Amino acid sequence: MPGIRRKTAAALAVTAATALLATACTGSNDAGANDDPNARTTLTFWHGWSDPGEVKAIEANVKAFETEFPHIKVKLVKGISDDKLNQGLRTGGSNAPDVVSSFTTDNVGRFCSSRALTDLKPFLEKSKIDPEKTFLPQMAKYTEHDGTRCTVPLLGDAYGLYYNKKAFEEAGIKAPPKTLSEFDAVVKKLTKPKGDGFERLGFMPLYQGYETTVEHYGGSFGITYLDGSGKSNTAEDPAVKAMFAWQKKLVDDLGGYRKLNKFRTSFGDEWGAKHPFHTGQVAMQLDGEWRGRMASNAKLPFEIGAAPFPVPDDRVADYGKGYLSGTVLGIAGNSPRKNAAWELVKYLSTDTDAVVGFANAIHNVPSTVAALKSPKLSTDPLYRTFVGIAQHPRSSHAPSSVNGGAFLLTLQDSGIAYEKGAAKDLDALLRKNDAQVDKDNEQAG
Repeated sequence: MPGIRRKTAAALAVTAATALLATACTGSNDAGANDDPNARTTLTFWHGWSDPGEVKAIEANVKAFETEFPHIKVKLVKGISDDKLNQGLRTGGSNAPDVVSSFTTDNVGRFCSSRALTDLKPFLEKSKIDPEKTFLPQMAKYTEHDGTRCTVPLLGDAYGLYYNKKAFEEAGIKAPPKTLSEFDAVVKKLTKPKGDGFERLGFMPLYQGYETTVEHYGGSFGITYLDGSGKSNTAEDPAVKAMFAWQKKLVDDLGGYRKLNKFRTSFGDEWGAKHPFHTGQVAMQLDGEWRGRMASNAKLPFEIGAAPFPVPDDRVADYGKGYLSGTVLGIAGNSPRKNAAWELVKYLSTDTDAVVGFANAIHNVPSTVAALKSPKLSTDPLYRTFVGIAQHPRSSHAPSSVNGGAFLLTLQDSGIAYEKGAAKDLDALLRKNDAQVDKDNEQAG
């Protein structure tokens, strides 16, 4: 999603959401959809977009919906954070939302298990919509939890590698790296030391860096996070150990945590013109499709390229995949206008022209198969790189959990302890991580 809404850790909003959702069953969702969808009514739609261009784009789609469904008016409320959204879903009332969108896909497990959002299966079946065929399967997967689909995708995000073409040319690098061993070599070749710091860093690998989270790295390594029973299995998953070991070695090879973190604190705002990739402080950046538009708006003095993020050397056949996320759309469990609300949800998420127009306007990846094939979709080469990543069959999102994305934040904390050198025994660290995640999930469940 565009940067003003994204935070470095995709699950940053989870902490507040977890506290709110844990206090009570968030919605009443008794599957009671008794309203007449043809009656005149007004829906309240809460969304998180706040940038003027984004707001204009969603308003245009809603206006098109009202033209097609003149008996339904939509009251838009912009800039809604996940904590405010959860308050509205929990308390209800005349000003509560009927339809909501959330940028935190990690929260779908909580939305569904707490019944904050309505089970959409009956609506999808009545409309003869097969989610696995209508939506990109990789995105359809993160809109359900434990057999309940309480959300549908509304555009998506794909993560890849941006690189400074001028820096590549000066260093004699012909193409972006495909494997992590190639990547490590390129990072070091692009790095320019300066005093006890850096003039330029090839790549900032710290877990506290912009978008360099365990979750986003994990997409390249194929981490499973949880076993079949929902228990944390990071201590038993060799992919987790491989990721931690790779990242720690790169941190150490570049001078260690302290040196890198000192340089990191000199970076400008992630969502402003002084982003370190824009300023040339880093030559490569793990990021989403929105970065291309932001870099263009910043009028950089160098050309940039984009490619899938490298994969472990023993997974070279998987090159092209990446981490996926996006916006999800749902109906409030306590809305008295569920049938009318479904008409809005269905239009915004499945009408091809609406999806393509919205994707082009805010530079996100379409979430329906038809929209991805549309000739109206932007042909910008940078953007198309991420469209390709999104469609890779091995691109993925972390699994849903009853405790939302809390398990990712716990693993992130473990990663920071390991990269700092505060925890040296990786096996012991991951066993402790599993114990904490299981305890938290049990309490949440």
